Amino acid sequence: MSYLQTESVLKKIVRKIGQECAARGQTLSETLVAFMVKAVVLDPRNDFNVDQTLTKKDVQNLIQLCVTRLLDTTNPSLSTIKMQVYFDMNYANRAELLSEQHRVLEGRLAPVVRDITDSRPRVQEIESVYQKIVSYVLLSSGLGSPTDIEVVREVTAGLQSVFPQREVITFILLSKKNKEQQLKNLAKLVTGIRLYNKECGKGGSSIDDLPAILNESIPSATQTVDERLNTCHRLAHQYTALLESMQEDQHRCTQLSSFKLKEALFNVRQYEAFLCILLSDAITSAQEVEKMNAQFAATMEQLKNTVQNKVSIDTREVFPLFVALSNLWSGFQNEILLLSFLTNMTNSLQQFSEIQSQLFPEEVLTSLLEGVTVKSDEERIRETMGTRVNVSDFKNQEWLFPETTDNFDQLLIQYHGFCAHAIGVKGLTLPGNPAIGILKHKERCYVFSSKEAAYTFAQDPDKFIQLNVEKAKEHAELILLLELYHQFEYLALYKQARNAGKYLTKPTTKCDSTTQTDTHILPPTIVTSYEWNEWELRRKAIKLANLRRKLTHAMQTDLSHMRRENSTQVYLPKDVSTQTKRDNSSNVPRPQIFLEGLRGGSSPTTHMVKVDLTRPVDE
Repeated sequence: MSYLQTESVLKKIVRKIGQECAARGQTLSETLVAFMVKAVVLDPRNDFNVDQTLTKKDVQNLIQLCVTRLLDTTNPSLSTIKMQVYFDMNYANRAELLSEQHRVLEGRLAPVVRDITDSRPRVQEIESVYQKIVSYVLLSSGLGSPTDIEVVREVTAGLQSVFPQREVITFILLSKKNKEQQLKNLAKLVTGIRLYNKECGKGGSSIDDLPAILNESIPSATQTVDERLNTCHRLAHQYTALLESMQEDQHRCTQLSSFKLKEALFNVRQYEAFLCILLSDAITSAQEVEKMNAQFAATMEQLKNTVQNKVSIDTREVFPLFVALSNLWSGFQNEILLLSFLTNMTNSLQQFSEIQSQLFPEEVLTSLLEGVTVKSDEERIRETMGTRVNVSDFKNQEWLFPETTDNFDQLLIQYHGFCAHAIGVKGLTLPGNPAIGILKHKERCYVFSSKEAAYTFAQDPDKFIQLNVEKAKEHAELILLLELYHQFEYLALYKQARNAGKYLTKPTTKCDSTTQTDTHILPPTIVTSYEWNEWELRRKAIKLANLRRKLTHAMQTDLSHMRRENSTQVYLPKDVSTQTKRDNSSNVPRPQIFLEGLRGGSSPTTHMVKVDLTRPVDE
């Protein structure tokens, strides 16, 4: 049968079971019915083969078994499963709850914000837009009702002091994103102003004293959880003692076999685990409130010292303080929401443990405990503090101890910290003692209630792990109690399956080691461009400024020419020869002329005679 067919058949079975239960006066959620169907199929005592297709007879038998178990209100196992389903569907941690609250608040304010940011009002409609901004500021702060005239007047006065009506025209011209951001800023400023006025006794109408309410409510809520947790501890110790006495005395086993002690023990342990989660959240809230009280008082005192009845104040000084007051007050409002949620969860879980008083009234439990020694979890751990596993007795097993393992206290222990041996062998949820030694097997960590249990489990861990799985098949509530998500992924509820891998801390084993490093492993950090002379720095600055008027040239040097690939093409040289005329020379006689009579003579009639003495060329 394909996956889709299987899911279709399962939905039909779930719907049929829900209808039969409703006909008998029990309205159950589909999540609870679906979980019960899978738990019944998984139980080996019911002889269902999960690898084969269910016949019509098997389906009828399955429906009848599920209806019987879902209508058996005297069975602690059903109460435990209902408790687990309720917690899974309703519990949210701090981050999830505040994120959901923020989403809901934004959804409520979205129509008002859209009406303000998307409008393009005319001049005569400016006042209407301003009134919408006042409504947004009041709704986003959560301090008062929009129908209270005094509150509206107070918010309007605070808004006018930081955002006069004439500025709406400028506000309209902003983009939608800037409008939304300014609306948030205005809401915080006005809230801070109202809180300051309340402190000074000049306003603060309809503003409750949240710090005082929290300081009174948180200890009360914590005390309530503590009291119920102590009751769980007492019942768990008594049930464990009775179950141990049954294993030691056969007559007592026959006497107590009619009581559903194991189922009652699992119910108490699950209730105890959920109360521990709620108590941890309450302690976290108390720490946050204490820190915010100190911050709020310091911010208010600083704001008073800044203002001091001044007529004119710099907005850059006071506006951040108003915003800080608003943010802190939002934190107080968040803690009120968280406290209300924790209180409701605590009260709602109480109904799933009422079966304890029905099965075991005080007088009945007292008579059963006669002659039985009841040990608390703390006493059991103290008895085994002096014992420890000897690692040399195991060849292929890895054991973790506090002094040899980092983040030892943060290791994710399997089976919710219960003894890995006692669950499958005895069907008990005994507290494990990490001081004995934590066995790391296949990347998972296991603790034990005694040294003997640790040695027995370590001889064949896979065998005892399978025993624990078989025990969880018989008692489906153990799957969530022991956090067996990896063995039953298809049966785990949504949030448990989603968070199964969270907060997993891998153990880090310590060991002694030595290292040696060079004297100077880093290059020198001397800045060669440092200049102490300010005139030199001025000269460099002028030089850099002059570069703005220069042109950029590119060139290539011997050091940079290989930075990129270049290619060129040339013609190869070829041999060529030419022939010229032969060399010759000639010699021309130098011309020589002699002039006679230049120096004069005895006769005045003597004339100058020119004689050519040049040799002939043919000589």
